[in-house]
Amino acid sequence: MTTSFTKYFFRLDYGGKIERAIARLIAAFEENKFDTGRYPQRWLAIKLLEGDADILSRVQAMPNGTQVIEFAKQDAEKIKSMLGDEVDLLTADRRYGYINGIVRQSLQRPLMDRITLTDRIDDIVTHKWLGLPFFFAVMYVVFRLVIDVSAPFLDWTDAVINGPMAHLFSFILDLTPAPAWIHSLVIDGIVAGVGGVLVFVPGLLILYFFLALLEDSGYMSRAAFVMDRFMRVVGLHGKSFIPMILGFGCAVPAIYATRTIASRRDRVLTALLVPLMSCSARLPVYVVFGLAFFGARAGTVIWAMYALGILVAMLAGMVFTRTILKPDVSSAFVLELPPYRQPALKSVLIHMWENTREFVRKAGTTILYASLVMWLLLNMPWGVTHQRDSYFGKVSGVIAPVFAPLGFGNWQTSGALVSGFMAKEIVVSTMSQIYLSGEEAGITEPVSFSKDVIGIGSGFVTATINSGKILLSILPGVDLIPADEAPNDTALSLVLQEQFTSLSAMSMLVFVLLYVPCVATLGAIKHEFGTSWAVTSAVYQTAVAWIVALMIYQGGRLLGFG
Repeated sequence: MTTSFTKYFFRLDYGGKIERAIARLIAAFEENKFDTGRYPQRWLAIKLLEGDADILSRVQAMPNGTQVIEFAKQDAEKIKSMLGDEVDLLTADRRYGYINGIVRQSLQRPLMDRITLTDRIDDIVTHKWLGLPFFFAVMYVVFRLVIDVSAPFLDWTDAVINGPMAHLFSFILDLTPAPAWIHSLVIDGIVAGVGGVLVFVPGLLILYFFLALLEDSGYMSRAAFVMDRFMRVVGLHGKSFIPMILGFGCAVPAIYATRTIASRRDRVLTALLVPLMSCSARLPVYVVFGLAFFGARAGTVIWAMYALGILVAMLAGMVFTRTILKPDVSSAFVLELPPYRQPALKSVLIHMWENTREFVRKAGTTILYASLVMWLLLNMPWGVTHQRDSYFGKVSGVIAPVFAPLGFGNWQTSGALVSGFMAKEIVVSTMSQIYLSGEEAGITEPVSFSKDVIGIGSGFVTATINSGKILLSILPGVDLIPADEAPNDTALSLVLQEQFTSLSAMSMLVFVLLYVPCVATLGAIKHEFGTSWAVTSAVYQTAVAWIVALMIYQGGRLLGFG
């Protein structure tokens, strides 16, 4: 535990799951136009989650209080199902844990006091010099597992979407008098667009599984503690790293999580840095390019993207701290390090499922709509024979020269990057529509549903076995994977190999990592801090992305890697 004292007030951190629930409930106050009156919003949110009878009765009598109470009850039940205790017990445990930490720091005990296992582990993971390398090593292992273990399931999902699923839709359309353009809309628009993103769901499941393990075990608090010294260089403290960790999942709740930081200046600076963390929406782009160009090193490349995001965030923070966001008062960082616990499998699985479900829900709404609009733009004016002559192709062609110095100055990539402003997953969705459209068109052979069902089942069993072999091969002395056996490329990866080199692919990945946040993230920044800060975030990130990608591509060419 580390302590320092705030000039004004202190907010206790109740842990990732409860803090996210508090942020959601505060947002619900505003969405339901609920007037909290004289109650501090954070205090009221905690009391509602705890089920305080007096507060519940008072809120019930207020306008729109019923909706707020129902929202709080749902979140409280969700927390109980994941953590196994009522919210009031969990919050009390955190308060007493904080008090215990203060006492341990302040009270001198006899030297014969027992050193706990937690103390012994913390001597390593929070060490002054070993803590930071240990954190990056942990994240490296996580992302290697995400890529290696999920690769067989990724191949299976890709085969199912571009095989049986496309066959099924084609078969149904062939039974109807649907015109050719409907067939193209479904296969080239919906299946290619939404399916191109759903391919990466297995990787997200594994990513969220390991992040939940780290959070529930108590290590994430240690990560914030370790990063404190590193982040003070940029005028922040370790507490700001907690929203950044949340940003690995999605930047929107991470922006709202900055409300736990006392200083407005620190909140603004943290919000400007959070979008530089690699959210799960960027993972499909990393995976498809990683598999296409870096093979067995794909996991290392993806880990490098996450590490680069943190590094650029630190550098950007140093610039902001010395220019437009100079520190006003000494920042506070009081953190209670909970004892290590064995993560509850149920809690981990619920966390994994809920985050992945949100991604799939987005694929079923935002990406579906974007795919339909993209198909329309690729086929307008009506009857266009080449996509480059479409409205989308023409606009993308005008933008393409901007990206030419970065190594990907074609209209297809330029258009995909512009569409990624809506959501980063749409970069892959758009590329799938552009490069893979028409591949399933014209299927006239009868579809064998029994053969497809058997293929789906046998493919899943094979993927499970191969994934298990890869996982066991991590153990020292165990090697169940032949040296010449590598995961198959997805359909999109194969096409991209004709459009990019390894150097231009790396430049592309860096640009996707750093460029303008998605519209939902900018909306969250605008909601919390105003339009000017949202515009600042969009402009500075795009400029940084262009400069860094230029340095990588042109520097690589000068060194002979082009």
